[in-house]
Amino acid sequence: MADEDTQALHERFELLKGAEHHKNSLIEELLRRLDTVSQDYQNERLAHLRESHFNRDVQLREMQLQEELRKTKAMMERDAFILVLIDGDGMIFEDHLINKGEVGGREAAGILWAAIRDLAHERIPNLSSDVKIMTRIYANLKGLGDVCHRAGILDKPSTIEDFARGFTGSKQLFDFVDVGSGKDRADDKLSEIFKLHLYDCHCRHIFFGCSHDNGYARLLEETQADRPVLERITLLEGVPFEKELAGLKSQYKSAKIESLFRSTKINVYQQPYYQQPTAPQALPAPYQSPYQPGAARTPSASTTSSSMNPMASSWASTAISTPPHVTSPPPTPKPTASKTTNEIPRNRYGQRVDPYMEYDKNEVKRVQKIHMCNVHYLRHDCPYGDECTHDHFYSPNKNELKTLKYVARMTPCRFGTDCDDAKCIYGHRCPSGIEGRKDCRFGENCRFDRDMHGIDMNVVKTTKV
Repeated sequence: MADEDTQALHERFELLKGAEHHKNSLIEELLRRLDTVSQDYQNERLAHLRESHFNRDVQLREMQLQEELRKTKAMMERDAFILVLIDGDGMIFEDHLINKGEVGGREAAGILWAAIRDLAHERIPNLSSDVKIMTRIYANLKGLGDVCHRAGILDKPSTIEDFARGFTGSKQLFDFVDVGSGKDRADDKLSEIFKLHLYDCHCRHIFFGCSHDNGYARLLEETQADRPVLERITLLEGVPFEKELAGLKSQYKSAKIESLFRSTKINVYQQPYYQQPTAPQALPAPYQSPYQPGAARTPSASTTSSSMNPMASSWASTAISTPPHVTSPPPTPKPTASKTTNEIPRNRYGQRVDPYMEYDKNEVKRVQKIHMCNVHYLRHDCPYGDECTHDHFYSPNKNELKTLKYVARMTPCRFGTDCDDAKCIYGHRCPSGIEGRKDCRFGENCRFDRDMHGIDMNVVKTTKV
């Protein structure tokens, strides 16, 4: 073979070697890229799996939450209720209802239930037709019964207890609760229950009967800060809203149930004066002894009646108005009246102490027969003026005024030993009690509560008001 041919073969071989090298380089590059793509694929695949698992978990969790939400809503709807809170010391039912006793209580409960049901459906969209209505009325039954009796509304004070029993027994969720005597007992209970249910998810609406008492203004002012909550509150009106409540009324829904609650306060002044022949027996202290000490704690809206009718008119301004004498004009001093003071004596327990008073048995009976208006002569601010059924024109001397002061103290003050009215003319302790003893000769029939007996008469401080 010629050299030229051999050279040509070598050249061709070199060409093949170069081509093979380029082929191998290409294959190696493709393999490297394949490895990269494969790794990226695996990474994406794992990410996709993780995302799929996450989405599945989220979907499962969402399904669980939706089910829990459905169950929760069902529970809320199943146990939803309307709450009715009423201060029975001031939101008093109509005379014709409480006069019927137990029957009237059931009738009043029926009227209230129907009225609240209609009001609730007007105010709450999509409210279940079988929503429960829970009603709580708190009052001092003994005091309320006595005031109604003295005002001529009831023949006997115990009728109010029959009324409350009928009201409570008429519906499973209706309760008329006797809080007993004591300052602000009904107010405190109502305020706490109001706050307890204000944010209760089951409580769809609160109907609050408190138009007679400015003391509830503080509670409603605190609630104003939470605007959404205001839509869940309706103020019920009995007597016209007191001044401070009237200023808040525009911020809340309000309603008045006709022919159910009194629209006027009980007026004991309009009750004709009646003096029993046995009036001396009604005196809570032995006539031959000085004025005796007792403790103080009195009803939250009114006190008892018993047979001490001479004090009926003078008790009215304290027993019915809330708060007492807030709007009364400044007293007009009289030359024969005793000097007033703004200091209140108190013992070591902070209880108000009424000082001992000397009195004459026959003089007490004589002064009672004059029928003088206690509020006019002792406070100089009788709210009934010429319409008062008691005497405003008699000119008592100094001794008669002193006796009249003793007569006024025979009626318990509604605020008991907590009373901070320097002009208060009523009794802050039982006049027939003995210091250190929690009873007296009248026993359970005493007009003064048990807490108003045995008061410590040692004055350790005075409170200025």
